[in-house]
Amino acid sequence: MTNFLGQGKLSRRGLLQGGAALGAAALLGMPQGLQAQPRRGGMLRIAVVQGGVNDTLDPTTFNGGQHIFLGWCLRNNLTEIGADGALKPELAESWESDDAITWRFNLRRGVEFHNGKPFKAEDVIASLNLHRGEDSTSGAKALLDGVTEITSEGDHLVRVVLSGPNADFPFTLSDYHFNICPVMPDGTVDVSGTGTGGYILENFDPGVRTRLRRNPNYWKEGAAHFDEGEVLLINDPTAATNALVTGEVHAIESSEYRTLALLGRRPDIQVESVPGGFHGTFAMNSAIAPFNDNNLRLALKYGIDRQAIVDMVLKGHGVVANDHPISPMMPYHDAELEQRPYDPERARYHLQQAGHDALTLRLSVSDGLYVGAVDAVTMYREHAAPAGLDIEVLREPGDGYWSDVWMRKPFFAGSWGPRPVPDMILTSAYASNAAWNEGAFSNARFDELLVAARGELDQTRRASMYAEMQRLLSDEGGSIIPFFRNHVYGRSTNVAHSGQVGSDWPLDGHRAMERWWTA
Repeated sequence: MTNFLGQGKLSRRGLLQGGAALGAAALLGMPQGLQAQPRRGGMLRIAVVQGGVNDTLDPTTFNGGQHIFLGWCLRNNLTEIGADGALKPELAESWESDDAITWRFNLRRGVEFHNGKPFKAEDVIASLNLHRGEDSTSGAKALLDGVTEITSEGDHLVRVVLSGPNADFPFTLSDYHFNICPVMPDGTVDVSGTGTGGYILENFDPGVRTRLRRNPNYWKEGAAHFDEGEVLLINDPTAATNALVTGEVHAIESSEYRTLALLGRRPDIQVESVPGGFHGTFAMNSAIAPFNDNNLRLALKYGIDRQAIVDMVLKGHGVVANDHPISPMMPYHDAELEQRPYDPERARYHLQQAGHDALTLRLSVSDGLYVGAVDAVTMYREHAAPAGLDIEVLREPGDGYWSDVWMRKPFFAGSWGPRPVPDMILTSAYASNAAWNEGAFSNARFDELLVAARGELDQTRRASMYAEMQRLLSDEGGSIIPFFRNHVYGRSTNVAHSGQVGSDWPLDGHRAMERWWTA
């Protein structure tokens, strides 16, 4: 299968087949502290963000950095996004479909869970069905809404039937929610942390730290090199940076922008900035007043200076966005869509059209969302003031933000990691029925286009559909998306990687524990 990710085009054969024939891309140039040959042994200590004391290892609850990183230490998916950005086989050795409706996934043989149970089709079926139940609250439920049937054909082949064509379905199964867990003898699914992954759970203290040891029977060759691992939750970026400098950890998920220059001068630390589709949002509940008036939403969108935030808050480690989540790194990004400028006068015009000469709004934010989140909101307050918009910055604690603030307050900051194809992020966060539709966006035309584009194999028509969806979100959506931020993190030169790191999530696609090694 030829990988055209980032070019906005895929062949029909590439869309409908994949697996063992996928090749590896050439390595990028190797920065300081990297070596070509992995070494076994040692311990990796990692600091991650976005988590709390109430976190569990149940993949239906996953929504932040701690969840994603641990999920891929302990488990595997059917498919994965490699460090080169290509879709690759993981527990599925290969897959095929003739019509993008009926998919067959050939499963690896000889793979065992940490408890010794052989990996079989029953585990795949049960793990995917965790997200499909009528009472499921999984954030990935909408991604499987089109699934009508999941059955097995023996122990090592899973057949998935969809209600309509979905050319991106194998990409969907790489989503971090779709970890494969073992079925218990009583038919229930073990979500305690047992998996087929490179590391076995020793101790899980949510919100504090997790200890891991290498799986001696890991099925992947040339992976999971460390004997031990420790994952610490440090939501405070200053504290995380201090932990890296003092040697308490070997790498941190996000580096503090203010200290990047100083950090980069240290011979024992490598700062890495990887472009990707991570984006912060300022989301409003557009189903309730005053945000149900699109003039107000437009006022808020014209009232932010995006380039100033990229320059001052991100220190240039990102690019401006246009109130939709399809980054320039993604296929089907519409480069022809006119960029919305900072225009206080136009913002004031739309505010008056919404019936207000001036308006005070409270915007919730937390340091734990991403480095610079509070600074971005503070700058937004300054930008919006000339338009008659008084945005009060409500600083919320990081612990419990996702459960108590996000999608519960009427106006709040959020953060989203990139997805490999547009359908995944649009279905998860913008479809009318999406569990994570943070802006309460509901548009019949958008929903119609989303379904049509999912099954369209003509790439010109597909690109046109995604372009229209981007325009609808930019003009009418309930989420202000000011920038796409690079993954910027620090790594001790005591640990190394191949020189090519994943851009889908920080820390090498959140797979540093599997891909890195002791230098």
